[in-house]
Amino acid sequence: MRTQPTVGSSSPRVWAAALLLALWVAAAAMGAEGPGTAAAGADAIGSEAEPTSAVVEIDGAPLFRVRGTTGYPAEVRAQAIADRIEAVARDERVAAEAITLVDVDGRSEVLAGKQRLLVVFDVDAQLEQTERSVLAQAVLIRVREAVLDYRRSRSHEALAESAVKAGIATALLLVALALGWWLSRWIGATVERRYAQRIGSVSIQSLEIVRADRLRTVARQLAAGLRLFMLVAFAYVFVNQVLGLFPWTRGFAHRMAGLVLNPIQHAARALVDSIPALIVLALMFLATRYLLRFIQLFFKAAGRGEVSFGGFDPEWADPTYKLVRVAVVALALVVAFPYIPGSGTAAFQGLSIFLGVLLSVGSSSVIANMIAGYMMIYRRAFKVGDRVKIGDAVGDVIEMRVQATHLMTTKNEEVIIPNSTILNNEVTNFSSRSRKEGLILHTTVGIGYETPWRQVEAMLLLAAERTPGLSRTPPPFVRQLTLGDFAVTYELNVYCGSAQAMPELYTGLHRSILDVFNEYGVQIMTPAYEGDTDAPKLVPKDQWFMAPARTGPSGEG
Repeated sequence: MRTQPTVGSSSPRVWAAALLLALWVAAAAMGAEGPGTAAAGADAIGSEAEPTSAVVEIDGAPLFRVRGTTGYPAEVRAQAIADRIEAVARDERVAAEAITLVDVDGRSEVLAGKQRLLVVFDVDAQLEQTERSVLAQAVLIRVREAVLDYRRSRSHEALAESAVKAGIATALLLVALALGWWLSRWIGATVERRYAQRIGSVSIQSLEIVRADRLRTVARQLAAGLRLFMLVAFAYVFVNQVLGLFPWTRGFAHRMAGLVLNPIQHAARALVDSIPALIVLALMFLATRYLLRFIQLFFKAAGRGEVSFGGFDPEWADPTYKLVRVAVVALALVVAFPYIPGSGTAAFQGLSIFLGVLLSVGSSSVIANMIAGYMMIYRRAFKVGDRVKIGDAVGDVIEMRVQATHLMTTKNEEVIIPNSTILNNEVTNFSSRSRKEGLILHTTVGIGYETPWRQVEAMLLLAAERTPGLSRTPPPFVRQLTLGDFAVTYELNVYCGSAQAMPELYTGLHRSILDVFNEYGVQIMTPAYEGDTDAPKLVPKDQWFMAPARTGPSGEG
């Protein structure tokens, strides 16, 4: 068992490392001169040993290593030996010189009087690659030193000295914290006073990327993080030193460096081992990025009409690029998967399965909407700007997304319809043929049998002629739909070139029909009724503009 170094020899280096705010430097100093030396020795002993061996430790200090068997594991054997050595060390009546070595029938026994502490076998010597007699003598020496150190460290003089050193360490901690806090505040105030006003916004021409106040906030947060790191470093060094002063907590102090540095060491080793795979991933990332850029340029040219091929609509360029991009990225991920660090671990595979189940269960409607959105694009059902009717909603298409389509109604209302709903319903597109062939607007009137049909058709055509905004070619036409019980239903059909003008054109057409029929004294029988009135239901021309109506735009009235 190694003796505990005094604070006088190790504290200057330890506190110097703490003042430099370097946790790993402090741990390295402790490992070189302090309680961590024994722990480092234990790691060195166990680094090349077989898995079936264990270290015998007293107060956290390694003594020697022993072998184990299936029925008697090495850890159990090592703990039992340590318990017997500690029991002898607590018994002041047993002198250290009374611990002897006896060879019996091919084995070496270490005895404390008549009590057997441990047995050294040939397999233990094979573990150390030496002779059993040589190993037994070394073990005897280590056991005697462990007993003496155990008793010495628990003496009143040693405990009093450790208490004084702990008090000194506490005082040094408080001084270091106060000094570090004052120094950090002074540096922060100096930087704020001299350089805060010089920090400007990060911008590109007129585009502000990062605001100046945000940069100052980041600087303050960095200073606060530095103070927190300093506090943690000081606290770590203090706890490690104080725990290492007392025999009951010395073992934990020896393991503290490993608790802090081992994860960093493993992470650094894993990072170094992953460098070839990371290089491959970086090359694949660059190749995929430039391939996507080339594909994007190609489809942009196709969208502008600079590149064309049969049966491909330029409006398909952007959605097709998105599909190809997804396919290329998916292929790149499949190829890159074996090179991702940790991809072969059970945790990574379990996470992948969980995410797959989560996506398959929770995104069924999302995927259905995406498929429906692309199907509508390639089916050319409508495009942005078209006047359409989907279910009960009538409006102009203002945006087509992968998940939903946005309509703007004539009431300035935005209607958002999921694409899967559109795919399962009929869609009426008023704009698709109106640009070239014109859209046919139609309205019906019911006229009594006493009115000649030729007169009715002439009046309807005259009303169409008086309605501004309608197309003159092809000419309007009239159809007789039904011969009802009380009236004949006539349908007036007119052409227009803009689907967006439908509400205004219908209003103008209905006004013209009312004016013409009133002008010629023909009563409109819609809706139907059971008996004729004594006077026809007409509006005389001299009453067309009764108050509060105004004179027509052409001055009529």
